[in-house]
Amino acid sequence: MLGTIVNAAAILAGGTIGLLLKKGIPERVSSGIMQGLGLICLYIGISGSLEGENALIATISIVAGGAIGMLLDFDGRFTRLVCKVETKFHKPGDGTSTFGEGFITATLLFCVGAMAVVGSLNSGLTGNHEVLFTKSLLDGVSAVVFASTLGAGVLLSAVAVFVYQGAITLLAQFVAPVLSSSAIAEMTCVGSLLIIGIGLNLLKITKIKVMDFILAIFIPIGLCLFM
Repeated sequence: MLGTIVNAAAILAGGTIGLLLKKGIPERVSSGIMQGLGLICLYIGISGSLEGENALIATISIVAGGAIGMLLDFDGRFTRLVCKVETKFHKPGDGTSTFGEGFITATLLFCVGAMAVVGSLNSGLTGNHEVLFTKSLLDGVSAVVFASTLGAGVLLSAVAVFVYQGAITLLAQFVAPVLSSSAIAEMTCVGSLLIIGIGLNLLKITKIKVMDFILAIFIPIGLCLFM
């Protein structure tokens, strides 16, 4: 678990630095940075989506995952949960809150991709934390940038990273057979499509309820066993 612990700590440290920097950033500058982050999300999302090799898997995953998420109201439940947590971080009069947006954006960026899965598997199977240490550095720097614009929600993503990567690490011997290279590629593809959605939201082009599609990221694991 050392690699996952270091990764979560790096996000907390980077996010804290970002929050301190946020106080000195003028509103017009932060708005411009937000647009820049939207473009970065589009770039990351498009790059990651190209890793997929089977468009049918991505299609089924998005449709099925989105349908389940909407029926169970993932976005609504998440919004209500965030509102409760948010009151501890966001004071009235601080302007428009981006707590939930920061959490979703950072969580997807830090959890989607081969480094999170492969690094966690390596930690659990061989005790080699090198991949996660490298990822920790990248995530820490990214957390500084995102927290400086999107706020305290980015710090909460450290919990999601700890749970997600920690679960893969602890269950590595059991999940390794189903997390094949093709499954990881398709998970990255689907997750990256959601990151594109976040990018479009940050640019205020769309208002996609990304949380409704979160289950879609894991559906390729099952599909890759039969397709």
